[in-house]
Amino acid sequence: MNPSTVASEWPRISLVTSVYNGEKYLEATLQSVIGQRYPDLEYIVVNDGSTDGTGEIIRKYREHFSQIVEQPNLGLYAALNAGFARSTGEIMGWLNANDKLHTSGLFVVGSVFSAFADVEWITGRPTVFNDAGMTVEVQDVPHWSRGRFLAGANRHIQQESTYWRRRLWDCAGGALSTEYQAEGDFELWTRFFRHAKLYPVDALIGGWRFHPDSLSHADVGQYDRRCDEIIEKELQFAGGYRGLRIFRRMDRAIRRVPKVRGIWQRAVVNHLLRYLYRVKGTDWPPVIEFKADRWTLRR
Repeated sequence: MNPSTVASEWPRISLVTSVYNGEKYLEATLQSVIGQRYPDLEYIVVNDGSTDGTGEIIRKYREHFSQIVEQPNLGLYAALNAGFARSTGEIMGWLNANDKLHTSGLFVVGSVFSAFADVEWITGRPTVFNDAGMTVEVQDVPHWSRGRFLAGANRHIQQESTYWRRRLWDCAGGALSTEYQAEGDFELWTRFFRHAKLYPVDALIGGWRFHPDSLSHADVGQYDRRCDEIIEKELQFAGGYRGLRIFRRMDRAIRRVPKVRGIWQRAVVNHLLRYLYRVKGTDWPPVIEFKADRWTLRR
């Protein structure tokens, strides 16, 4: 894809990287952003009280940043909020200090939002880097809807590939919740879904680096339990979804019975989630894909 053929004016993208003691992977993350050469990038780096060599790496690349925020260690989501509060771009996203953008990923983002004025947030193909930074997994194009997300299907929206318009951010409260250690992005997505559909893009934007210290994979069981708690709170807020509420009450009751909960999980819950993943729904937005010289909608 030649970026010059897909947008006449590039929207400003505000990208935030928060880092705490991230010297091992930070330089590769910064290079993946700087190497984009996106024409209107506002790149804000927040050093969240690092005590290792993170500060030296940030100073090495300081000329490429719009702002550098230095603060005591307040946690990932508080640091991201500090960065976003200083941002001005029409399009927003963040990249953690151990993950990376794909080549021309920001051009994908900018050109998609330029092509579709009514699209509020997007996510690309989920991809995985190994510890050495090699792309080792490219997954299928996911499909998203609020109902299926709250049901537990297509739960894991890859944050590294997800960007949104500032007006959606403002409508959803204009901040990440600092109540959570690793689930703050999941909680933000539940609020985004109140206002807009999430459009999948059949392209590579960013990727997640698999490494031993990942917050969301340090204890997957705990992560999923906290996401379930967020869903329960959201269902109290959301109108409709009566069937989903009934099913979740039934699920909680059955899981309390040791002799049947394993059978219930395998025979009912897993089967239902596989169905929701695969079967096309009327509530799915179309896939955004690049054909010839422009972005189009594949319904």
